[in-house]
Amino acid sequence: MKKILTYFKPYKWQSLLGPLFKLLEATFELLVPFVVGLIVDKGLGVCVDGRYPYADKPYIVKLSLLLALFGLLGFCFSVIAQYFAARAAVGVSAGVRSDLYRKIQSLSYKDADKLGTSTMLTRMTGDIDKLQSGINLALRLFLRSPFIVFGAMITACLIDPRSFGVFAVTIVVLAIVVYAVMFACMPLYKKTQEKLDKVLLSTRENLTGARVIRAFCQEDGERKLFDSRNDALAKGRRFVGAIASITNPLTYALINGAIVLLLYTGAIRVESGALSQGSLIALYNLMSQILIELIKLANLIVTVTKAAASGGRIEAVLKMQTSLLLEADKEAEEKPFVSFENVSMKYTEDAGEALEDISFAIERGQTVGIIGGTGSGKSTFVNLIPHFYDVSKGQVCVDGHSVREYGMQKYLRERIGVVPQKAVLFKGTVRENLLWGKKDATDEELWEALEIARAAEFIKEKGGLDTPVEQGGKNFSGGQKQRLTIARAIVRKPDILILDDSSSALDYATDAELRAEIGKLQTTVFIVSQRASSVQNADKILVLDDGKAVGEGTHGELLNTCEVYREIYFSQYEKEGGAV
Repeated sequence: MKKILTYFKPYKWQSLLGPLFKLLEATFELLVPFVVGLIVDKGLGVCVDGRYPYADKPYIVKLSLLLALFGLLGFCFSVIAQYFAARAAVGVSAGVRSDLYRKIQSLSYKDADKLGTSTMLTRMTGDIDKLQSGINLALRLFLRSPFIVFGAMITACLIDPRSFGVFAVTIVVLAIVVYAVMFACMPLYKKTQEKLDKVLLSTRENLTGARVIRAFCQEDGERKLFDSRNDALAKGRRFVGAIASITNPLTYALINGAIVLLLYTGAIRVESGALSQGSLIALYNLMSQILIELIKLANLIVTVTKAAASGGRIEAVLKMQTSLLLEADKEAEEKPFVSFENVSMKYTEDAGEALEDISFAIERGQTVGIIGGTGSGKSTFVNLIPHFYDVSKGQVCVDGHSVREYGMQKYLRERIGVVPQKAVLFKGTVRENLLWGKKDATDEELWEALEIARAAEFIKEKGGLDTPVEQGGKNFSGGQKQRLTIARAIVRKPDILILDDSSSALDYATDAELRAEIGKLQTTVFIVSQRASSVQNADKILVLDDGKAVGEGTHGELLNTCEVYREIYFSQYEKEGGAV
């Protein structure tokens, strides 16, 4: 939790003033039993036949007004303390959430795959909310409750030293109980949060894959999986809740037992004249205050325990270092514009190689086709160019520099336009989505990119650049989304354009028109496809099979030299009836 504490620095005054005003409120609260005792002893006087003939009414009114003043001041200090505590808690959680988001954005694809989407969502939402609640309560009660508990014990000692033992023993026993519960609950809360990750994972997969689940009639299986994970979460929370719930009953039992003992011994001493009635009432009120504050403290400890568990999970992500290796910048070497030098790549240390010993070179301005069967490593290959993943062996170079030498990854990636396999659009307008490629692009540049991507026609029909885009681009067809994502990449006018199977939803005529327009651009283009027709006009074609490069050359050369390419080409040629 040391890293989380650094976020309190901008809110150090709020973090100090919140508890301070709570202590001032608590001071007035501790004075109340004294005043009540004075009202009973001096204001009411001696009781005769159930009446108080010697009552000093002006004195009672004066002390009653004093109690009202204490209440008003306590209320004002409490409101002020709440304001400062809330501001600090919200500010700290906002800072943590902001840095956590930046950290997640800075992680490599490999790190993000390792964490998992559901885990990252839980950290960003539920864990930070629990942290915020814990900070808020801690600033308001963490000092106030112990202050009242020990202040009441000291006040009781001043009123009646013989009662000190009852207070001291009660507080020590309760402290042991609370600490034991906290020690038992903290690891259990962490486990329940991990079970929540699995529930969120099932929820997310079922929502995003609803059509697939229904198409394969897997509703019953997914319900059972969700129910099992949900039941595991419920059982975990019930178990830890049962342990935490012991605190309140034990607190009530111990305090009420102490009150009974205090009243019993106090009544005997009042009868003997060793203790006044007002003093006994003051002691009772002090013990009641301890009861209330210890209950608050017990609930606070449960909340803080949850917050500590969540804070630990957040801190684990904040401490993560990206798995991408970076090197010191060197002078550019005389190399092809993009080169792969004996490159091998694994997604995890214990996994097999997704790419194995690939060497490949591309000159500036060339169009390169990457083709192969499903799982052959095509997407993995192009993801190494913008350094989304790191190689396990060899090196990838861009413009004479290893991608590891680009310490500012932003500089490398600003030179590259990437169109991923899955077309992703964000809620807003067409203009806002295209400006992701270039923030200061003019309308002319946006329309030019749409023309190249063969998207201008349907955008004009829908209403132009200010056409609304729903979340995920649900108001566009698959082919329209793909063309918009291609336009977004082209707006940047990148040195390198990567099209990762980005025309799979397009018909062959539109695909051909798109490739013809892209071919006119002064940029190096990587076309990843399973269609031979999409890559056959490329300057160079790389054929991948099970992570290995099994062919390299032009379309005509590969037809003569590469059996894998011939199989792909002729199988599609037969299917397309010669229209390849």
